[in-house]
Amino acid sequence: MNSKPIFYFALIFLLGACQFMDKQVPKKAVLLQKELQAINWNQVDEYPSFSQCDSLKDTKANQACFFSCLTQLVQARLAADTLTVLYPDLEAINLKVTVMPNATLKFEPQISDTVAYNKALIDSVFKARMVGFPKVNPAIKRGLPVKTQFLLPVVLR
Repeated sequence: MNSKPIFYFALIFLLGACQFMDKQVPKKAVLLQKELQAINWNQVDEYPSFSQCDSLKDTKANQACFFSCLTQLVQARLAADTLTVLYPDLEAINLKVTVMPNATLKFEPQISDTVAYNKALIDSVFKARMVGFPKVNPAIKRGLPVKTQFLLPVVLR
């Protein structure tokens, strides 16, 4: 029996295997840093959503549905409020909305410092009116719920 072919095969296999051992394994910190730099932290994979928008599979349609529902809910709660009585010239206000990962909402009116409005009064009106919202599903980034913030223009008239 000729053992030369087996010997050559074993020698070639060992030489090939040694090439794999010579390669440096990247460090975890370097891999993590590369992955973190590759992620676009300014965009989410799925936008926050109300239950009536969940059936929409298109991301843009789901986003539009969420903003439409949120705008309608906010405007309905502020429609018959003292803001229009106290400030008849106030037609619209920007509302900073924060959707937390635990599905809670936080509202902060954004009022310009150049306008003479009582910010504390407006804040208290918003806090009193912006309770009891329907359940909001938080935004998703890489399979995890994340905090999102955006400005929502609210027409008061």
